[in-house]
Amino acid sequence: MLMKDLPTLILPDTEEQISRGTGWRRQVTALYGLLTNLYGRDKLMRKAKELDVIKLMRSDELPERLLALQRLVFEDDKLQELPREEEFPRILEEVEDVLADRLACRAVEKKLEEKVAAKVQEQQDRYLEEIKLQILKRETGVENAVTLKKYALLEKKEQVGLSVSAQEALRPRCLAEVVGQERAVRALLAKLVSPFPQHVLLYGPPGVGKTTAARLALAEAKKRKFTPFRADAPFVEVDGTTLRWDPREITNPLLGSVHDPIYQGARLDLAEGGVPEPKLGLVTEAHGGVLFIDEIGEMDPMLQNKLLKVLEDKRVTFDSSYYDPHDPRVPKYIKKLFAEGAPADFILIGATTRDPSEINAAIRSRCAEVFFSPLTRTDIMKIVQEGAERIGARISHAAAELISACTIDARQAINVLADAYGLALSRQGRRGDKPPYIGKKQAEEVLQMRRLSPRAGQASGRPEVGKAFGLGVNRFLGRVLEVEAAAFPAREKGQGRIRFNDTAGSMARDSVFNAAAVIRKVRGIEIADYDLHVNLIGGGRVDGPSAGAAIFLALVSAIEGRPLRQDVAVSGEISIQGRIKAVGGIPEKIYGARQAGMKKVLLPRENRNDIPGEKTGIQVVLVDTVAEMMEHVWAEERQ
Repeated sequence: MLMKDLPTLILPDTEEQISRGTGWRRQVTALYGLLTNLYGRDKLMRKAKELDVIKLMRSDELPERLLALQRLVFEDDKLQELPREEEFPRILEEVEDVLADRLACRAVEKKLEEKVAAKVQEQQDRYLEEIKLQILKRETGVENAVTLKKYALLEKKEQVGLSVSAQEALRPRCLAEVVGQERAVRALLAKLVSPFPQHVLLYGPPGVGKTTAARLALAEAKKRKFTPFRADAPFVEVDGTTLRWDPREITNPLLGSVHDPIYQGARLDLAEGGVPEPKLGLVTEAHGGVLFIDEIGEMDPMLQNKLLKVLEDKRVTFDSSYYDPHDPRVPKYIKKLFAEGAPADFILIGATTRDPSEINAAIRSRCAEVFFSPLTRTDIMKIVQEGAERIGARISHAAAELISACTIDARQAINVLADAYGLALSRQGRRGDKPPYIGKKQAEEVLQMRRLSPRAGQASGRPEVGKAFGLGVNRFLGRVLEVEAAAFPAREKGQGRIRFNDTAGSMARDSVFNAAAVIRKVRGIEIADYDLHVNLIGGGRVDGPSAGAAIFLALVSAIEGRPLRQDVAVSGEISIQGRIKAVGGIPEKIYGARQAGMKKVLLPRENRNDIPGEKTGIQVVLVDTVAEMMEHVWAEERQ
């Protein structure tokens, strides 16, 4: 504004109004006014005193006043020569230019000062507001009417709860209550209840008590002073099917991960400072205790390899491109985690329904192995009866027997029992306070609703020609394989053919041709004179050679027309020399034969150490050759 008005203040008057000297005098006076406005009266007087121009300023002579003005504006006390009249226009123009520049700078400075003052005031107001909020929080806390109401609603909900699930109520509370797994429980205890506990892999079908046994084994180990487990040792349980490997390393609930401050939502105070925050995983949560991974065979292979590294180091390391060890804003615990890692010294117990050959070999090499057996009908019946007793119900022997005949594992049987218990309660109504009674009718109704029916035994007392029973294993559950064969004279002698269903796989096909060679060698029958058809009833793929013995018997029976016993099952690989070779899954196969109602099982003598020591309820005969095997299978030679 001053620069805009400056020309009107310093323009000389016209000759018609004043003389030339009077115009210059007024112009000089106006410039002195500008200087006073620019510096202020006091500051101008101090400057005049320093430059020794006070006397000149008060002079009535225009040259002297103009000289004083020069010294003040140019701040030069060496100017001594009084200006001549012809120099007045030049000197006044120079003074005006300098004053114009200074007035412009002053205007800009004033604007900046106003902005700075406004910013300072804004920051001050914000700071005062934060101080007020802190004082309020300190005096009244973080709670308000809304938060207190929500807290009260949560507390109210905590007071309401439904009954525990059937699985929880009927779960064994001690190892003695784990039915049908005495050998497995003893083996598991030997691995855990020791000064040097081992990592363990538990194999077995679903619903036989692997998880419960592991939890109770840890509880037993904590009672012993010589074990390294403390009284508060954790049991961390996780399902391996839910654990997936993230190649971006953004999240890893098993091992832990680092949340960067930009994209992953680190804690607010850390995010504002650009500090990454490590999130601990389940391996650290299980430190000092047991990490139980159910279905460990379903875990991502890469994650299994990462877990192996943790088992070796007993620590988890963290890394982040955002981490600066020299940043003073990084808390101690984060520095420790990045520098040393997090502790992860635990015992791994993995459970799986897969075959051992399907489990990571490196994990198997670091773990002891315990095998859980399938539950028999007697075991399931005992579980049902003890479960009914735990929930305060009465169950008839017929109902317990029916449930055990229709279910194959404890979990399924317990669920049926829980349904039958609820049905009995609803039928009982308010008729007295007697414990609900579960009879055969209630059990039948629940089984029908669940589409469960008694497993029909495949064994029969009626001999048949061309039909033999083999044994197989599927996920630790033994099953009976029905093998049938038909033999017809070839249309052209020596041009017979063998047909076999391709869906059974190459192993079973090889067994058929091996059996044909043995028939020719042992029985002296020319196979080429017959058209033979071999079939596995029900289809399915045979993964191993153990069906060879059954295929051999079915073919011999069909060719010779001799009936085979239908209450005998066989298992064994057949060699072209006529020997019966060892196979796998012997305990499970004996179980499957017993479930099918077989009275006798023929097994390779090489498997004698694999036969369970306890009573199996079925006769087991060991054989070396097909000749020995045939002594026990013909109907007319029933023993």
